[in-house]
Amino acid sequence: MDDYGIDLEEALKAIDMAEVLVVRFAILPKRLLVDFRTSESEGPMVAVVPKAESLEERYKSLKRMRPRFPLPDRIVAFMWPRTNVETLRRSALWERMTERLVALGGPEMADRMEEAYRRLLEEERQELVAAIRGGETYHSLWERPR
Repeated sequence: MDDYGIDLEEALKAIDMAEVLVVRFAILPKRLLVDFRTSESEGPMVAVVPKAESLEERYKSLKRMRPRFPLPDRIVAFMWPRTNVETLRRSALWERMTERLVALGGPEMADRMEEAYRRLLEEERQELVAAIRGGETYHSLWERPR
């Protein structure tokens, strides 16, 4: 384990070997999906996607997003244990994902990773606002008397 609460070496190996990688976050209902598969007509893909209710649902959504590719043998997933997206962005894991995407799909993949990061930051901000305001999935510990 490192400072992030994750086995960094194992996570880096997973990034190097995975066809499709899903990063889950502790407080976000969205996931970072990185599909490293390429063909002559399509490059790799990075997207912020909704949480899947099952592995079967994740495979179906992947097939909808990438219909020209066969389903991967497996989808590698790990939970980012920190509460904010910024710590992932500053980690070696983000750097490794970006490097691999750029190697497979060119320099514009770095821009796509930044777009995904900005989207995750916005999702995180919305989740924090919902927590403060007592959104659907949150309950206040106390309420102001009416």
